[in-house]
Amino acid sequence: MTRQHLPGILAMAAIVVASNILVQFLFGQWLTWGAFTYPLAFLVTDLMNRLYGAGPARKVVFAGFIVGVFCSLVGTQIMGEFGPLVTLRIAIGSGVAFLTAQLLDVAIFERLRQGTWWRAPLASTLVGSSVDTALFFTIAFSGALTWIEPANDVSWAGEVLPLLGVGPAVPLWVSLAVADWMVKLALALVALIPFRVIVSKATGTTHLA
Repeated sequence: MTRQHLPGILAMAAIVVASNILVQFLFGQWLTWGAFTYPLAFLVTDLMNRLYGAGPARKVVFAGFIVGVFCSLVGTQIMGEFGPLVTLRIAIGSGVAFLTAQLLDVAIFERLRQGTWWRAPLASTLVGSSVDTALFFTIAFSGALTWIEPANDVSWAGEVLPLLGVGPAVPLWVSLAVADWMVKLALALVALIPFRVIVSKATGTTHLA
């Protein structure tokens, strides 16, 4: 890891820390503020992959994973009104989802990097974001996985309500996951703009294959 990779490591660490804090605050009924910051992790990973290759990108991912695990461990020791700020299930879900989704993002980007400039970052982020959402919310809140942390009551997440308030009846955590996933998809499209601008300036060219 060289000095030129340091901005990527610091950016990833900042995003992970900010997301761990902001996930505790609601934005509306179905989202947390963390839903708007966490997707930036995919932008950082894709920029590192495009500029320096898959190896450095994976190192940045592992740096983010270590920071995330540390934040989760700290959170499990801080008691809030209803118990630890971060439960074991959320800590496990966050770590597994982040590492799996980000490494998948790197692999897909590497496979598509020779195509049209937007194809690799868009495809890798869409797939990675979808996997991240599915893994995190299932591990953290699904009633089928209560054996992970029997003492943690997540029955509130299993309350059956209309999907996003208007659709078919589903557990609450499914609505939270769908809302999170929709934000990630929207931000994946928006992130193409800074991706192209930063890569163009870093490489000194306005043409990207």
